[in-house]
Amino acid sequence: MWIAISALNLALAVIFGAFGAHGLKSFATPEQLAWWSTATQYFFYHAIGLLILAVLNKTTPTFPIKYPFILIQIGIIFFCASLYIMALGLPRILGAITPIGGAFMIAGWLLLAWQAMKHAK
Repeated sequence: MWIAISALNLALAVIFGAFGAHGLKSFATPEQLAWWSTATQYFFYHAIGLLILAVLNKTTPTFPIKYPFILIQIGIIFFCASLYIMALGLPRILGAITPIGGAFMIAGWLLLAWQAMKHAK
């Protein structure tokens, strides 16, 4: 299941990246394009991170990835979706959600680090 979710994230990142590169340019401002680009970059980085976690789960099933994975996935949704929505011209107030998504991503990676230190003992 973890690999499938990771693969879906990566497929969506490609789709959104392609839309930003081809479909969005005709009507978006430079600021909107920058938001889209940032969302897509973070989407890719974290989707690849999720894939690495999924592979880690296959190779080291005793290493707990569930909660870091979920936190990072929530972070992707909040962070990237809020930037995508703003880039499409919807209310900028949704930008207030972006840092919440970032905080979820950070929490997921920090939890992973903490679990890795615990697991190494």
